[in-house]
Amino acid sequence: MTKILIVEDNEMNRDMLGRRLTRRGYKIVFALNGQEAIDLAVSEQPDLILMDLSLPIMTCWEAAKHIRQIEKIAKTPIIALTAHAMAGDREKAISAGMDDYVTKPIDLEILLEKMNLLLPK
Repeated sequence: MTKILIVEDNEMNRDMLGRRLTRRGYKIVFALNGQEAIDLAVSEQPDLILMDLSLPIMTCWEAAKHIRQIEKIAKTPIIALTAHAMAGDREKAISAGMDDYVTKPIDLEILLEKMNLLLPK
């Protein structure tokens, strides 16, 4: 079963996305901030990480850079999620080590397409 780490501090967003992906057959693990994202990525070794751009404790940018420096999780695909799409955010996300970018509200079909491109076959 494919394991997805959802890094989202907003409970409503976390619940909704988690339920939608669980119904699609994914195993879901949740982190509430950037530091938890790193810790859980190391311990759970998810197949893919969905990370909100607005996180407490440690920013998504810092978390993504740390994840890319840890050998056993460095290649884990990361998709950035944001409700506040600003010019240059996609480029900033990619340069921080994220693999793709999706705006909120999340169109599940678009997210699933991007996930399928990044998940190991």
